[in-house]
Amino acid sequence: MALLATLRTIVHRKLVLPGVNFYYRRLYGMDFGTDVRVSMGARLDKTFPKGIHIGDCTVVTSGAAILTHDFVNRQHREVRIGSNCFIGYGAVVLPGVTIGDSVIVTANSVVGRDVPSNSVVMGNPARVVEQNIVTGPWGIRLDKGDASPIRR
Repeated sequence: MALLATLRTIVHRKLVLPGVNFYYRRLYGMDFGTDVRVSMGARLDKTFPKGIHIGDCTVVTSGAAILTHDFVNRQHREVRIGSNCFIGYGAVVLPGVTIGDSVIVTANSVVGRDVPSNSVVMGNPARVVEQNIVTGPWGIRLDKGDASPIRR
């Protein structure tokens, strides 16, 4: 059983993640930093794909949506997400939003305004509920509990 789990992890890291990143970067021209993890269930707006910019070591989880278009106002606007961020399940990032570095967006939040670095946002509309947090790669929180480096 442990061998199967190890094999699944290796296949995911070596084949699935690079394939997803190739799909978004090369076919759609999205701007991803290094070691970005985008779930296959995430919805990235392909209407204006070059408007999505994601920093290093950031995670976009399943069900999250990043939008770059607003058909009502006839606008295409860029979305910028910093490094070491975590975008939770079902979160929606609206067009024109800039999310700073080391930000945690909790599940089912709707982010309609810019978010400062080192903060946690939640709710609909998303509001800052904590500031001055410390995160490591992929938005893993380091200021509560074990602050040891993350093994890749």
